[in-house]
Amino acid sequence: MVIGAAIAAAFAVTGCAPAGVDTASDYGAQPAANAVDVAATPTPGAEPEGDAAAADDAAELSDDETTGELNATKVKRMGETVQNEDGFVLYRFDDDKVKPKVVSNCNDACAKVWPPAVVNKGEKPKLKGVDAASVGTVAREDGTLQLTIDKWPVYTYIGDKKPGQWKGQNVGAKWFVVTPDGKKNLTCLPAVSKAVAPPSDDAGDSSGDAGSDDSSGSDYSY
Repeated sequence: MVIGAAIAAAFAVTGCAPAGVDTASDYGAQPAANAVDVAATPTPGAEPEGDAAAADDAAELSDDETTGELNATKVKRMGETVQNEDGFVLYRFDDDKVKPKVVSNCNDACAKVWPPAVVNKGEKPKLKGVDAASVGTVAREDGTLQLTIDKWPVYTYIGDKKPGQWKGQNVGAKWFVVTPDGKKNLTCLPAVSKAVAPPSDDAGDSSGDAGSDDSSGSDYSY
């Protein structure tokens, strides 16, 4: 009995998403309390960080390209998440910086796999369960304004095919589901996996199509 309990406990920590098992878009069971992120949490602010001049020159984005809502939503196994208006889970990236200033380090091919949650200058997303004081923006390399929660830039993941999925959890040991207060949600931590390949620039070449569910075959490090 003791050995069995120990094995079950070990599985709960390291095997919440068993290799090769996709339990209908989530990894099953009930959410536990969020793990605490021990990283420094700078004072949040709504003013844009980064290159403000670049943000001023950014082209106006369509409604389909921007994030209109940040909604605190609980999902199976993972517990607390933040989702956009379409129900897709948002993530934070350990390679981003919050000190001495906020910097998004996911650009180019990385941003094709992890699309940043962006807004037009002067726009604010509708919030549900997310404190407005913790929501801000950072100017990206291309001049667009990316939403931040507690100064951490947030992203979706093209490996998530349906609302509520969180297949980006622990990708590269750098990507994690973000909580409504900007922390990493470490409640369920699957084995480290690789990101899906970015979509092909050639419409006739499906070799890098984001429609593939194979997240283990790419050599991309982000």
